[in-house]
Amino acid sequence: MNHAIRIHEHGGPEAMKWEEIPTPSPGPGEALVRHAAIGLNYIDVYFRTGLYKPPSLPCVIGMEGAGTVEAVGEGVTVVRPGDRVAYATAPIGAYAEVRTIKADRLVKLPDDISFEVAAAMMLQGMTVEYLLRRTFPVKPGQTILVHAAAGGVGLIMCQWAKHLGATVIGTVGSDAKAELARAHGCDHPIVYTREDFQARVKEITGGKMLPVVYDSVGRETFMKSLDCLAPLGMMVVFGNASGAVPPFDVGILAAKGSLFLTRPTLATYTAKREDLVASAEALFEVVRKGAVKIEVNQRFPLRDAAEAHRALEARRTTGSTVLLP
Repeated sequence: MNHAIRIHEHGGPEAMKWEEIPTPSPGPGEALVRHAAIGLNYIDVYFRTGLYKPPSLPCVIGMEGAGTVEAVGEGVTVVRPGDRVAYATAPIGAYAEVRTIKADRLVKLPDDISFEVAAAMMLQGMTVEYLLRRTFPVKPGQTILVHAAAGGVGLIMCQWAKHLGATVIGTVGSDAKAELARAHGCDHPIVYTREDFQARVKEITGGKMLPVVYDSVGRETFMKSLDCLAPLGMMVVFGNASGAVPPFDVGILAAKGSLFLTRPTLATYTAKREDLVASAEALFEVVRKGAVKIEVNQRFPLRDAAEAHRALEARRTTGSTVLLP
């Protein structure tokens, strides 16, 4: 027996249905994974609402999970039955007790990293890895701005950036979230509901502004984030929590100081297996040495995924959330 959360049409959390589906068999190059924990990410909301289009409907959403390999298909050599594994890449299909996935998208888990921690950190942690180490390589002494600093990606980013020697400014939605971000390496939390983050960045930097802004919020923060950048600074938009950034005149980038703008994705940065493995190993290293602590602050039964989505969209979550089959 295999159960999954499926959507038959796009919509709100109520569109997700707990259903019994057939247990798949792994084809050539695939592995069958029984999940022990599944990660909740904002990209799941995008697929549920239709902002991102799945290949077809009905479908099982979810990008991230951890568990045990139960079987492998023809030609698979990178994993074998019994291996503890995790993943955080397409295709969707993680909201299930059991699923098949291309074996070369799996990474083996160190014995001292639990399934819950793995499911909570793979997508968010590897996202932080490429953002801080490859999209804009953060160097000691630099000051950066991280939006949604108390969220799953934000808490990991604050810690990892601090480990790299950066000064971290972060926006949060409440005093409680400000304290949480501060406890995880954010030097200057800004409560955006009552403070002008652009003005605070100018104050904190003495008017020098920033070399980079990491923005997962999108529409609400985009234009003001551009004004937080120093000339030749880089605007990194990697999410749309408040909605997609609307089209704009690229001449604005010139007028504001010959700025750079990028919209990266984890899929691109881990498309090659060697890059996927290197990203995961870099994440495992900082977690195992204690430089980055993964906070699993919410747990929901998989069948209650709709409640998890409601909490996520209402910004009632902090750190990472996992769904348990």
